[in-house]
Amino acid sequence: MPKTKIAITMDSVLLRHVDSLVGVRFKNRSQAIEACVSEKLERYGRTRLARECDKLDPKEEQAWAELGLAEDVKSWPEY
Repeated sequence: MPKTKIAITMDSVLLRHVDSLVGVRFKNRSQAIEACVSEKLERYGRTRLARECDKLDPKEEQAWAELGLAEDVKSWPEY
């Protein structure tokens, strides 16, 4: 995949942490930062359902659930 060169501003403590990984786990800063950003974006994508659920109003969802259940009960056969 083609790469695009960018410039970023980073906290110096964070940069020292990144630099401590260079040579140990990554070949260079670019590889370290790319891997970390990629992992963070992947995690962010996996939490989408939770973020969407946070937008729901529990009382409203309960009311809708009970409304649907009440309608379904009327059509259930007698046992």
